[in-house]
Amino acid sequence: MFFFNIIYNVLLIFAGIILLPFIILALAIVPKFRAGFWTKMGFYKNLNIDKEKETLFFHAVSVGEVNAIEALLKKTRETFPDKNIVLSTTTKTGNEIALKKLSSTVDAITYFPFDFFFSVLSFLNAVKPSKIIIAETEIWPGFVYLAKRRNIPVYIVNGRLSPHSYEGYKKLKFIFKPVLAQYKGIFMQTQGDMERILNVGANPEITKVMGNLKFDIAPSMTSKQITELAMTLKLNGNKMIVAASTHKGEDEVILDSFKNLKKEYPSLKLLLAPRHPERYEAVEELLKKSGFSYGRRSLNDTFENKDIIMLDTMGELMKMFSVCHLAFIGGSFSNTGGHNPLEANIWGKPVVSGSCVFNFKDIYDYLTKTDAAKLCSDTVELTDAMKKLLSDTKYYHKACDDTQKIFKENKGAVNFVINELKE
Repeated sequence: MFFFNIIYNVLLIFAGIILLPFIILALAIVPKFRAGFWTKMGFYKNLNIDKEKETLFFHAVSVGEVNAIEALLKKTRETFPDKNIVLSTTTKTGNEIALKKLSSTVDAITYFPFDFFFSVLSFLNAVKPSKIIIAETEIWPGFVYLAKRRNIPVYIVNGRLSPHSYEGYKKLKFIFKPVLAQYKGIFMQTQGDMERILNVGANPEITKVMGNLKFDIAPSMTSKQITELAMTLKLNGNKMIVAASTHKGEDEVILDSFKNLKKEYPSLKLLLAPRHPERYEAVEELLKKSGFSYGRRSLNDTFENKDIIMLDTMGELMKMFSVCHLAFIGGSFSNTGGHNPLEANIWGKPVVSGSCVFNFKDIYDYLTKTDAAKLCSDTVELTDAMKKLLSDTKYYHKACDDTQKIFKENKGAVNFVINELKE
């Protein structure tokens, strides 16, 4: 592993030098690329942690991972009140959500270092973690090697490896096997995820199924707050569909279905939430051409005189599920592999998706055995699935009940991780 790490760092630095002109250009014109850049390079300062205490370090790449480990961080704070807790993210949006939701839970929030040896060493010197917990399957060879050299245990929690990603990982097993051997624990969401990571080279003695942390998330709003949100949006008792995390090509799909549904349900509303902020303007052009009245959440537009509101603010999608009738989960008609349906299910709301959900195949396997989720192969099936949830009251209530049963049956991932950290 020593020689592997030397070769890896030489190649990484060499690649950085070759790409330097593009990096400089990206720093100049892409604001989100600039976010935390120098911190990631190794300039860690002002973390404001008590140097006399042990530090538990958690890493969550972006918004989804931050949401996933929120309950775990709060339980960690409750269980280990005498320890520092430091959280890092990779993306600007992830950092913003972490600051917004977890500033009172953790002692410091920062950015994860680039995998250059000097960046990682600077991070380890600044944070001095006693344990490192990385959410989902983030594998950085340089980072885990240097942590191992300092006898700092590193854990993967809430790990997942989709069948699609697995094919790529398996081809590089000769690289991943020695890297995965550096971990203290590898805890995967499902049996399928565990089998795939074992086939990539994980040590079976440290690899376990822990479940999914998102089954342990509890709704974060009271009934009063939900009512206030509905009033702020001026839903006025009308049913609303949330189209969450849509990708290019999917906005047209959902707008087509919405157009057909409005013929039977003229008071129906749509909250459209594009996955990436850089697509807001393109989506607005589609809305202009759609013939529907629309507004933007960032402008405080409401449904009082609008058919559609585009959610162009960060950190609000989760709470919007609380006031919808049902949710469409994007990334499922665009060959992206889908996004996590549990973020809507947690509020007791059924979901509909396209059939391309390989990123969350195991979760959808749970959900589609009940009426909590429905996979659709085209726009016609999508429209029919939403129509049934809008018109069949008995079916709708069963679908809502099914979401709650699934959460009750699959809780326990947070306690699993806490028990492992105690040991």
